Amino acid sequence: MRGRSVLWLATAAVVVSGCAAGAQEEPADLVLLNGRVVTVDSARPEAEAVAVIGDRIAAVGSTEEIRARVGPETRVIDLDGRLAVPGFIEGHAHFYGLGQARLDLDLTTASSWDEIVARVEDAVSRSEPGEWISGRGWHQEKWDSLPEGAVEGVPTHHSLSAVSPDNPVLLTHASGHASVANQRALELAGIDRDYRSRPGGEVVRDADGAPTGLLRENDQDPVEEAEARSRADMTDADREARFRRVVDLASREALSKGVTTFHDAGADFERIDGYRRLAESGELPIRLYVMVRAESNEAMAARLPAYRMIGAGDNRLTVRSIKRQIDGALGSHGAWLLEPYADLPSSNGLVLEPVEEIERTAEIAIEHGFQVNTHAIGDRANREVLDVYQRVFDRHAGQTDLRWRIEHAQHLHPEDIARFAELGVIASMQGIHATSDAPWVPRRLGEERAGEGAYRWQDLWQTGAMVTNGTDAPVEDVDPIASFWASVTRRLPDGGTFDPDQRLSREQALRSYTLNNAYAAFEEELKGSITPGKLADIVVLSHDILEVPESEIRDARVVLTILGGDVVYQDEGGGG
Repeated sequence: MRGRSVLWLATAAVVVSGCAAGAQEEPADLVLLNGRVVTVDSARPEAEAVAVIGDRIAAVGSTEEIRARVGPETRVIDLDGRLAVPGFIEGHAHFYGLGQARLDLDLTTASSWDEIVARVEDAVSRSEPGEWISGRGWHQEKWDSLPEGAVEGVPTHHSLSAVSPDNPVLLTHASGHASVANQRALELAGIDRDYRSRPGGEVVRDADGAPTGLLRENDQDPVEEAEARSRADMTDADREARFRRVVDLASREALSKGVTTFHDAGADFERIDGYRRLAESGELPIRLYVMVRAESNEAMAARLPAYRMIGAGDNRLTVRSIKRQIDGALGSHGAWLLEPYADLPSSNGLVLEPVEEIERTAEIAIEHGFQVNTHAIGDRANREVLDVYQRVFDRHAGQTDLRWRIEHAQHLHPEDIARFAELGVIASMQGIHATSDAPWVPRRLGEERAGEGAYRWQDLWQTGAMVTNGTDAPVEDVDPIASFWASVTRRLPDGGTFDPDQRLSREQALRSYTLNNAYAAFEEELKGSITPGKLADIVVLSHDILEVPESEIRDARVVLTILGGDVVYQDEGGGG
């Protein structure tokens, strides 16, 4: 039999009759014929067909060669000339956050603050007094205009509080690194004129010293903790049901967009326990590579050995890395910069986790065989992390093939670009961020700094650094096609391009989303290319994104997602 079926997605596909397998070949469980198969395998870069036995790729070749593997029970899918590529690997996103975002107000399409307030007012009309209202996805740089009275480029809470006097409201920035809370939420969190910010946090205040409602980085925590207290009376059964619902929503969305493996950028031990329960019972619908997050160094030193997992639950769950976060986001003025912000000269950003604490984490990781993946966006943050890594590498010169990563590597000082390859540090980047952020990045950094150090994809690639791709969902849509398009075009909504010399070739971009991401998780022998012996994770697309005109790349959609030989998603609309 093939690998475990995922029953909650349609698995129908076009099946054609075939002859019995040749005497010397074991019949396949699944074959794909008559396509353009781009393997991302230098031994055989292209083919027409693929045979699958169990959850593994058995053979790659011409349609004639693979047709010989068809037996009486073989399922045969005619690709009809369509492109098949390795299953996309999401290199950095937030799995639980993706599912959670589907339960909250979606603010990604709001074009103004007034529109957001109207959406909250509608939610209040459908809620009980005291019920929390959460939303995510607003970005002040993408609004048509700002209302009067905005402080540091963001409206105050007053109009929001006026429509929600009895309901606490927390609206999270698209980046996740800032939020606006209404008056009721601020009260429940104890944030008032006398509140003292937590390290790595900031409460923005008006000219009179009153909180405006805008909370940056770690000062979001008191409101999130107040919201968590409101759920304290939930039963264990209710919590488990909610957990499964969020996992289901995240899995469905990712699989529908061709993501077969998801690098989850942060889960605490309790959430990892939940993933392990699902994986071991055969109920985890997608492959997860999970980074341990939000645990103290003391807790990790004691508990990491019990959480190191490689391919648990039929290769559905791996835990062998730690996520740290040294700074915030550029959009919310939280990225840690070497020089002040061009549009906020009083600030160089925020340090969210002390350098010495991250260095201690790195030593714990070495001791327990864990990878270190550190969020760094600003040029100061990236330099500090590279320095930490270099010091730890020097102290443990006998340790090799560590594959430590910097998550985002978004704005670099030019002198630090070559250090990634020199140290063997992976630049875990997100193509879609470059085009999404480009309209406002020069305002944050100034034209010169933006031009020499921001989103330097090709520069890093040419030094020999390992560059990977992703979306940071739910910050951006988890769709790999959108990030692929951004990576190869750097095209902006107004038709211009953002530093076009940093574009990747289409082949580079595909590799960044497949084999490079597999390497970044120590899984290049298991996935990332369509190679005999590897897991049969394959995506079929409606358009050939490697050949169609640039303007048509974004029209491509996923026709089939195959995970371990099972069709777990099919576009009922058919082909292109």
